[in-house]
Amino acid sequence: MPVARRPRVVVWTAARVVHWQRTGERPPVAVWTAAQTAEFLHAIREHRLYAAFHLIALRGLRRGEAAGLRWCDVDLDQRVAVISQQIQQHQGYLTACPPKTATSARVIALDRTTVAALRAHRERQQGEQRQAGVDYRDSGYVFTAPDGDPLAPVRLTRLFQGLVAEHGLPPIRLHDLRHGAATLALAAGVELKVVQDMLGHSSIVLTADTYTSVLPEVAHRAAEKTAKHVMKAGRLIPGTNRVRRRDTGRRKLRKTDTAPTRASTTHPARQLGRPQRC
Repeated sequence: MPVARRPRVVVWTAARVVHWQRTGERPPVAVWTAAQTAEFLHAIREHRLYAAFHLIALRGLRRGEAAGLRWCDVDLDQRVAVISQQIQQHQGYLTACPPKTATSARVIALDRTTVAALRAHRERQQGEQRQAGVDYRDSGYVFTAPDGDPLAPVRLTRLFQGLVAEHGLPPIRLHDLRHGAATLALAAGVELKVVQDMLGHSSIVLTADTYTSVLPEVAHRAAEKTAKHVMKAGRLIPGTNRVRRRDTGRRKLRKTDTAPTRASTTHPARQLGRPQRC
């Protein structure tokens, strides 16, 4: 039997947004641009679970990995988070289980903006704990319900869908926010191997196949950077094989230029005008 190919990840360009608004048709797998991602994060900045969506959007966690993240897995001073488990819902119960694959267990680096978001989230969570008092259940998870209980991954999905619709952004799935983290990283020039490790993919071929739509853009940017580096080293004019003229510091006198006189060469001070009164 032929193996079904994964749907191609496409970006919500202006043309695709217009087509969606006119027809209601949307791609199977679509990701936001950097501007759309920033718009979403800014719009939900006061939401109690802002840090969860921020973390998924920038570091590419799966929803179960975000729900299963514990404070003991996070070192904000060292700016790292250990993905060691995920939460799944089975027959109405939440279960902590190993990550999806062996390579899904990983350590991810955290940027300073994400660290700041997590610190603010921890302060908010501590405030909820003080307010709830003895009714608060300290589960140790980073992202919880207001009473401290772990979050069901489907709860994150429903919250995300509601926030996207509320703020009028092109529709994407919560899992597409993970795809978006990869495409934004690739567009920023991050190496494919680094993106593979960030996502916890078992094979770099899987990463390349999933994000093949953005790889040509990355390849062209890399080609331009390489050519620019070589052109600069060889003093070549970009787009040609001609060498730039070396500036020797000399120039020919134009007709309007005045050649220096013997007096100016011998006594240059005589060329100065009288001092003006202050």
